Amino acid sequence: MNTATKVTGSNSAAKAWLRALEKTALIARQRERVFPVLIDELAAQFGDATALLSESEQLSYQDLSGRSNQYARWALEHRIAKGDVVCLMMPNRPEFLVVWLGVTKVGGVVALLNTNLTGQALAHCVRVVEPRHIIADSAFGETIAAAVPDFWPNRIHTAGAASYSTQELSSSERRPVSIEDRALYIYTSGTTGLPKAAKVSHARVMQWGGWFQGMLDLEASDRLYNCLPMYHSVGGVLAPGAILAAGGSLVIAEKFSASRFWSDVVRWDCTLIQYIGELCRYLVNTSASEFDTLHRVRMACGNGLRPDVWEKFQSRFRIPRIFEFYAATEGGLSLFNVEGKCGAIGRVPGYLAHRYAPTLVRFDHETGAPARDGNGFCVRCGVDEAGEAIVRMTDDSSNPGGRFEGYTNQEASEKRIVRDVFSPGDSWVRTGDLMRRDEAGYFYFVDRIGDTFRWKGENVATLEVEEAICTFPGVEQANVYGVEIAGADGRAAMAALVVRENFDIAAFGDHLVSCLPSYARPLFLRIQGEIETTGTFKQTKNGLARQGFNPSDTPDVLYFNQADQSAYVRLDRSLFDRIQAGEVRI
Repeated sequence: MNTATKVTGSNSAAKAWLRALEKTALIARQRERVFPVLIDELAAQFGDATALLSESEQLSYQDLSGRSNQYARWALEHRIAKGDVVCLMMPNRPEFLVVWLGVTKVGGVVALLNTNLTGQALAHCVRVVEPRHIIADSAFGETIAAAVPDFWPNRIHTAGAASYSTQELSSSERRPVSIEDRALYIYTSGTTGLPKAAKVSHARVMQWGGWFQGMLDLEASDRLYNCLPMYHSVGGVLAPGAILAAGGSLVIAEKFSASRFWSDVVRWDCTLIQYIGELCRYLVNTSASEFDTLHRVRMACGNGLRPDVWEKFQSRFRIPRIFEFYAATEGGLSLFNVEGKCGAIGRVPGYLAHRYAPTLVRFDHETGAPARDGNGFCVRCGVDEAGEAIVRMTDDSSNPGGRFEGYTNQEASEKRIVRDVFSPGDSWVRTGDLMRRDEAGYFYFVDRIGDTFRWKGENVATLEVEEAICTFPGVEQANVYGVEIAGADGRAAMAALVVRENFDIAAFGDHLVSCLPSYARPLFLRIQGEIETTGTFKQTKNGLARQGFNPSDTPDVLYFNQADQSAYVRLDRSLFDRIQAGEVRI
């Protein structure tokens, strides 16, 4: 790269940061300008211009505002007071955004339920936010009723509010809503246990949208293709917020399809796409298609894109720019790779390092916490040394969207905070992720700390999987951990089991299908005589994870479960080799 190119790239990055700062500068001052209000402003500005597109329907900005008014009136009729919670369980479609816009417009809080959940996990997610009502797609009615039968039938509502007026809310219908108020609950696995409900304020909704609008240099002529789950922060809040704030159009696919991805992008004439790393790997592994390079995509935005996939993905599909970022739903830290450096998750310019840059500290794997020196303080990592990323807690009124807002569970929130880090009394937020920083200041993701690992774009909490496994007759103990598979992103679930003689492995597979989402079900089983524990009776996972699922490395019996099937089969060396060679669907 010559000097001129370097200067141009540097200038481009600086402009991106400047645009993002400008788009978010007034959030703290315009306290009653929340996202639903912004949508009303955009409706007045753009009118019949297309806001949302999907296979089922298209909504203009005026439609989006009017439909949100219908759900606002639904909330008022059902006596949803400010701060009351409504759960939403719905597949990707324009109505999803309409619902949470309308309910939050009058002060309600919407909890975005993962559509893969059933049974105990779903019941937990509902109970933990104490909702007044649940709005669901009709396809999920029976699932929800089975999980929380006391909600049926009076508190579970099929989506649809067509009987209410689309007109602007009257002064008597409006409720005072500010950026400090809570807008959403978005669920995250965290580091242990069942899913936790992360608090998301209106300030952070506005911050996400405005910041990415600036960073991506979005304009009204842009169309963003989104096939990521809308119950997640990126697919359901960040992507819509960024493209709509610019007056552009969001194309909503119900789910990701590798075979239809590029034909959809071409058909909808999209200029940007939203990804997670696993999505890009699937696309790279598809057969060549005429649509691979027929698109007008100028940028791909997302997270988790591995270096070994990055260059293949960008080259094969001729994507001018990759915008990789790192962000926590709970707030506290975001990183942005504006320069498009392969493999990096971000770099903070020197003039903003005091406000945005995380600090990496050495991590003690024995204690599961940042390591301490002889004086009791944390130790900063050196260049290219892996450590946990932490960020200083702030109550900066000029940056309300950057605060750590935590979970509904105060104990869980407290576990994310570490004190007396570099001086007595200081407080920092733990990310739970290991990163490293190179000499140029670029950050790279290394691994997740604790018992949570990532597979198929989802966080998997081992305790949740273990609890589901142990409800099956014949299982005495279960130890779940993530294992690496050649050529695959993230880690797949593997379970070491201690079982009784009456253990029925065929019925066990059916049991897991009934109580766990597909991405959380163990691909591999290891039958052991006993499970190794530490002196404090904690199960050891690291050694098992390192051993993996090679039958040549253990005398234990191993089993494998092929993707989308419930039956486990004996894992021998031949099958192991085929899995590692990518010949078996996972």
